Amino acid sequence: MSPGEAREALAGPGRAALIREAAEAGIADAQAVLGQMLLDGVEMAKDARAGFGWFVRAAAQEHVPALNMVGRCYDLGWGVAVDKARAAACFRVAAERGLPEAMYNYATSLALGEGIEQDRAAALAWLRKAAALGFAKAENFVGSFHEDGWATPRDLLAAAQCYARAAHGGDFRGCFNHARMLAMKGRVREALPWIAKAAALGHARFRGQLRDWLAAQEDAELRVRGTAALDRGARC
Repeated sequence: MSPGEAREALAGPGRAALIREAAEAGIADAQAVLGQMLLDGVEMAKDARAGFGWFVRAAAQEHVPALNMVGRCYDLGWGVAVDKARAAACFRVAAERGLPEAMYNYATSLALGEGIEQDRAAALAWLRKAAALGFAKAENFVGSFHEDGWATPRDLLAAAQCYARAAHGGDFRGCFNHARMLAMKGRVREALPWIAKAAALGHARFRGQLRDWLAAQEDAELRVRGTAALDRGARC
């Protein structure tokens, strides 16, 4: 099969069967994709346990994103019993092999002390590595460290700068935090598009939290116009 034929087949209705065939033939990329499809229930019945098994098989071939997903499964109990220590171990290896998502996940384990001894300074170092690679979610977390004074002096200006970069990078929590910082400075009109974007990019639970936050604001303009922006974003 030529590359063009392969792309056409992967975009067609027989994609799932082709991916499964490749996974069963031992192709690690296909195993990782099949694991995700089973985990999410995409084009096949949802089966987290089977998805976990395919992630394990891909990780055994040193497929780094699959190893990170093995960690996610242990972390959240997807298809396997929760084991925070194993999750942290998987994240650490994948992080050391250069995967930004794993750097973020390992940093989270370190920051919270889940499955590993808490070490916020090490967590911040990993987050900065991931952020330097363009991982917006990590940039937002670095902002939280600056805002809360974790492992670094409290610095609201540095936090605001991190949130702005995370927002421009497409992280929905970064969009919210950037909007929040703008609103704190009285720049409500500038905050509104970011509230809409946070709503558009975020999941339903996050949008509920955002709505609750807006309802609790004393500034009437932020409360009313922010809720309207949220509704616009949610429709996108």
